[in-house]
Amino acid sequence: MNRLLLFSALAFLSAGPAAGQPPAPPQPTDPAPPLDVDQPMTAPREWVFISPAGEPFRASTEAPYPSADWFQHADSDRDGAISVAEFTADAMAFFVRVDTSKDGQVDGFENADYERDVAPEITAVLRRPERRPAGSLDGFRPLSRGDVMWGRPPMLAPGGRGDGPPPRRLGAAQYGLLNEPHPVRGADNDFDGKVTRTEAEAAARRRFGLLDGDRDGRLVLDDLPRTPAQAAFGQTMAPPARRKP
Repeated sequence: MNRLLLFSALAFLSAGPAAGQPPAPPQPTDPAPPLDVDQPMTAPREWVFISPAGEPFRASTEAPYPSADWFQHADSDRDGAISVAEFTADAMAFFVRVDTSKDGQVDGFENADYERDVAPEITAVLRRPERRPAGSLDGFRPLSRGDVMWGRPPMLAPGGRGDGPPPRRLGAAQYGLLNEPHPVRGADNDFDGKVTRTEAEAAARRRFGLLDGDRDGRLVLDDLPRTPAQAAFGQTMAPPARRKP
């Protein structure tokens, strides 16, 4: 009798849930991975490029990526290459625009105006389209001030120089050639909250050196790296420019 009861209990346990019993709730799935610029994303309403000096260039998504607009603007002699003199002159022309008080320096108030009115992308980060919060800019989600690296961060060319992964991009670095989240504040070499003309010129020469990988004193559009935003949306440098011989 005891043996019969044991067999009956084993059969009941192996039969599983009774008929009509609701199934177990599904297990929660893992959250979506963070943004990877190598993964395709839904394109924004316009392309954005931020020059090494911090000047934004925007274009329709039907037009070439606006890094070409910056290049043609900076190449003042139209020889298909940007020299260090042209690069610095382009940076200083934008410095004059940001220096609205015309006192030869960019202070905290002018930086705040720049962030709000000229390049709001400075305080935003690329987001996944399905996660856009209400009220955010198209193609972006807001960043807290603590998310952005103020001051002068390391300025590395995209992809880095070592064997490790590329550095994380924030602020303007998502739309620029260098990993510098805030190009205007990044020129503040003595960290006193103000950028002088001397500091802006020194920052321009330093940035040119980082981009001039072969040290021939010339930048050619096709030799420049793609920005993270450009890579995210599969854009290429266009129109093509003459390569260095």
